[in-house]
Amino acid sequence: MIILHHLNNSRSHRILWLLEELGAPYELKSYQRLPGSQLAPPELNAMHPLGKAPMLEDKGRLIIESAAIVDYLIRHYGQESGLRPGPENPAHEDYLQWLHYAEGSAVQPFILHLYVSRLGEAGKPLQPRIEGEIGRHLSYLEASLRDRPYLLGDALTGADILMSFVAEIAGAFGKRAPYPAVGRWIAALQARPAYQAALERGGPYAFKG
Repeated sequence: MIILHHLNNSRSHRILWLLEELGAPYELKSYQRLPGSQLAPPELNAMHPLGKAPMLEDKGRLIIESAAIVDYLIRHYGQESGLRPGPENPAHEDYLQWLHYAEGSAVQPFILHLYVSRLGEAGKPLQPRIEGEIGRHLSYLEASLRDRPYLLGDALTGADILMSFVAEIAGAFGKRAPYPAVGRWIAALQARPAYQAALERGGPYAFKG
């Protein structure tokens, strides 16, 4: 049985959503952020030295990193799901690029914005550069979605699921309005029955909207 270790109000919501899309049986172990600091609880540190969610247990393995988990679940439980172009498909390389881009580049300026904003005046000199990077990534995403409903064309893939957090955190920070294609895309993703089922199973999610 798959076990998902899920932290509230975190990027692990995407893995919960993917499991619902796949219809794979799983057990959910939920953890709450610590009041005040919003850090992950020490129980996650006991499972892995990095103490980060999501973590996935399956077949005697503990898997960390969202992109690795998405890739694992689709390869092992979604071969017929259409959520990943096969290696023979020219879109396969684009799919891999989006998976790595989501966590490797796209989300980083938003995380910096979150941390630097907590510094108050001390963080202000860094904000123009961070804002510029946020605009660069959102513009790239906007251009990629302008003429298609999903990142790879007409069908949802794991790339959309992993990249969804970029649009969600952009909305939470009030930075999504200038990007209508991104707005349409995330609204369609959040309307999916599997996304809604993940919300019901995982509880409140601050980045919805």
